[in-house]
Amino acid sequence: MKLALRNWYEKQSSRDQLVLRWGVAAVVLILLLTLLLPLQRSVAQARRQVAAKQVDLQWMRSMGPALAAAGPGPAAAPSGESLVVLIDRSARESGLAQAVTGSQPAGGATRVQLENADFNLLVGWLSRLVSQHGVHVETATVTGSAAPGIVNASVVLRAP
Repeated sequence: MKLALRNWYEKQSSRDQLVLRWGVAAVVLILLLTLLLPLQRSVAQARRQVAAKQVDLQWMRSMGPALAAAGPGPAAAPSGESLVVLIDRSARESGLAQAVTGSQPAGGATRVQLENADFNLLVGWLSRLVSQHGVHVETATVTGSAAPGIVNASVVLRAP
């Protein structure tokens, strides 16, 4: 194949060979530009995101000691509703109703399964359960998914 292509190329006139060389160079250049420019843009965007996340991390680290010194906030008085009802209601209020795929008793606690949950909503929901209702998070297993910021989780919650 390579030999046949070379023989064909050598049979062309010098003018056609020149056009072919320039054409190949143009095609290679176009391919490189269509591949490299979007890649360069993605890398630049990722660098900006990393820089922003590093600033956020630095701020969180600086706030950590102050939050630790403040200690946990006062837990709200128990509302009298069962843990299962509290989990369901608070998940709906937090925008996680679609993500909760099930809950089951787990030795005095409740295991909650979430699929395709927004990570930020999940953390906010757990934080509100702890701070406002005194619920204890015994274990939490969080697994990332293909979409950024979307996770699957299994959380064991215990009423105070």
